[in-house]
Amino acid sequence: MRVLLWFRKDLRLDDHTALAEADRDAAGDVVPFYTSEPAVLGRSDMAATRVRFVLDSLRELASRIEAAGSHLALDHGDAAVTVLRAARAAGADAVYWNDEYEPQLRARDAAVAAALTAAGVRVKRFHDRLLVPPGEVATGAGTPFTVFSPFRRACEKLELSRPQPAITRFAPHDLPRRDVAMLAQLGFNEPSSTPWPAGASAGESRLAEFLGDAAAGLAHYATQRDVPSVRAHARISADLKFGTLGIRRVAQSALAAARADASLTPHTDKFVAELRWRDFYAHVLHAFPHCEHRAFRPEYDALVWRGTDAWFDAWREGRTGYPIVDAGMRELVATGFMHNRVRMVVASFLTKDLLIDWRRGERHFMQHLIDGDLANNNGGWQWAAGTGTDAAPYFRIFNPVLQGLRFDADGAYVRRWVPELAALPGRHLHAPWDAPPLLLAEHGVTLGETYPFPIVDHDVQRAAALAMYADVKGA
Repeated sequence: MRVLLWFRKDLRLDDHTALAEADRDAAGDVVPFYTSEPAVLGRSDMAATRVRFVLDSLRELASRIEAAGSHLALDHGDAAVTVLRAARAAGADAVYWNDEYEPQLRARDAAVAAALTAAGVRVKRFHDRLLVPPGEVATGAGTPFTVFSPFRRACEKLELSRPQPAITRFAPHDLPRRDVAMLAQLGFNEPSSTPWPAGASAGESRLAEFLGDAAAGLAHYATQRDVPSVRAHARISADLKFGTLGIRRVAQSALAAARADASLTPHTDKFVAELRWRDFYAHVLHAFPHCEHRAFRPEYDALVWRGTDAWFDAWREGRTGYPIVDAGMRELVATGFMHNRVRMVVASFLTKDLLIDWRRGERHFMQHLIDGDLANNNGGWQWAAGTGTDAAPYFRIFNPVLQGLRFDADGAYVRRWVPELAALPGRHLHAPWDAPPLLLAEHGVTLGETYPFPIVDHDVQRAAALAMYADVKGA
């Protein structure tokens, strides 16, 4: 039997469920294939940073397949056409792939499966992207979980899957050889954000650094992961998004580190629990696809967002006058990344200080984030906006000054991304409007000129947000 292996968001040869199964079933007679799709690349929220990450990852994947004596077949077009065309050209008896869970991609996969089946080509699909696939756990009533803590507890009762073995053999084939496209060929300008090294090798290096860095990695995760200036977070979110790392390999590697050093156990437990948030939001989107465009809790679709376009522009350009917010928004544009704690702060600020629809912020993130993932981004934004899965979320409103003082106590993060305030001492860095005018002048800060006054008063806006949500709750 010959199998066409359709690579998607699983751009690696290690811990790859569909590839391992294809190798076993076809005894190595596996033809590797990837197709880019206009419907995906043409989304208005597609970020050039993510496209570049995929292209660079494909180049490394192609190189590894060349070393195995074959080549990665490439195509571009509607997947229902390109996958069937490749299967026919390769003489494949079956096409194997790992499933996706987003509504648009589920519909795409159903169309591809239908086209292949109609042509007499067998289809085998596998779960690979998550620690626990959708449908594997349910509440006592048999319904999908909508609260994280019981979801996590249910998942923890299941045995954590082991990684699949790496596969390094492929079949020679006659499908055309094509070079991986450049960004411009796909209609994208080179992004201004700092390039992230892409591909499985870079992902493996990031994971190894996180697990082995005694100064800033896993050894400090539970206690310092919320501090944006400290590298206690893994920075592998893009690798998990595009599958340059396998999720089982990531989790099991962390658990192995804890077995070797018991002091890492609380950090590993917290890290794996955070990986389960990724699963949770994928499960929610799978079970409740309406939340892609609307509030998870339908009553919150009635919220009347009163923020202005000028406020939104100030937020996305990092000139709100709140240093921790501005630092995060500038980091996003400059790097294609934002620390998770800061993501929560800026999302709360947009929705509950500026009273602007969470969907505008969600879209802006997706237009820049290198790790932009529909389920995680949507879930995070709805959590912050109070429209999502949390049990009683609407009254959670982050104070941006207190968040800065707590999680950027030494000011290192703000000083990096808001350099016009870098000379300010201590607490004044996070609330420069409260600093004595002489102190500001002494350190070269002129509010309204070198750095903006706050565009809103947090206390006033907090009251307005609570009233806005109360109107909906009352109705």
